[in-house]
Amino acid sequence: MRDVNILVEALPYIKKFHNKKILIKYGGHAMIDDESMASTSRDTVLLKYVGMKPIIVHGGGPEISRSMDKLGKQPKFIKGLRVTDEETMDIVKMVLVGKISTNIVSQINLHGGHGIGISGKDSGLINARKKPAHRITDLETGLEEEIDLGLVGEIVSINSLIIHMFTDNDFIPVISPIGISDNANTLNLNADTAAGEIAKEIDAEKLIILTDVPGVLKDSDDPDSLIQKIKIDEVDDLIEKGIISGGMIPKVETCVRAIEGGVKSAHIIDGRLKHALLLEIFTTGGIGTMIYK
Repeated sequence: MRDVNILVEALPYIKKFHNKKILIKYGGHAMIDDESMASTSRDTVLLKYVGMKPIIVHGGGPEISRSMDKLGKQPKFIKGLRVTDEETMDIVKMVLVGKISTNIVSQINLHGGHGIGISGKDSGLINARKKPAHRITDLETGLEEEIDLGLVGEIVSINSLIIHMFTDNDFIPVISPIGISDNANTLNLNADTAAGEIAKEIDAEKLIILTDVPGVLKDSDDPDSLIQKIKIDEVDDLIEKGIISGGMIPKVETCVRAIEGGVKSAHIIDGRLKHALLLEIFTTGGIGTMIYK
């Protein structure tokens, strides 16, 4: 009866999200090893077989840094943004497009889905421009200086036609977050930001960001202090109070922009939890933090 009750609980959500696009940002523990990748990919295929249209955007920062170390190149970050010269950009492309994307596609295909890997360069999927020089203040001297981040981009526009083409033909797109500029340069993009912008442009029903924390916590040292729901007009106050801080700020801001762009709800959930995607979508309580209008 327990198994039957689980199915009964899931039915309204299967109906509600039938034929709807679900944008899933793979990151954190969901990508940490083969077993986690296989589990997340299998759950994504399940979403497809119950009638949803999942789209994946993946990160890869830690793997890029590991590859740079192996090749004797020191990663450098300015306020969380990777300084990206030509050599680093080659490594970024190799890791994101050549390794991570193909691994996810392989796992999706293994579990009966039709995965297809694309990057933001394909058919001009993500048009971007180079980020302007970053202004930072030297803590010792108090002087400001401008730091050129190199081939780091900010998104200008999304060509959603290519994504619709794949989802309308039962494929699961797996998108690597690199963009192309008007002069055909490749630009490194923040994966969370790319996921949010794509979710807006494809009229996604949900944006789900998989990470390595339970969600937004009132007390960062207490996993039981999870805030389950946040309205977008509460976000500024929570940032001011320091409840939303550090690396959670860009994730939450990505969710807010997505919702303001038409996405119905956005979720930051713990990818370390087995079957996190299914628990979020198919259960009444859900998991993680939901951000909504």
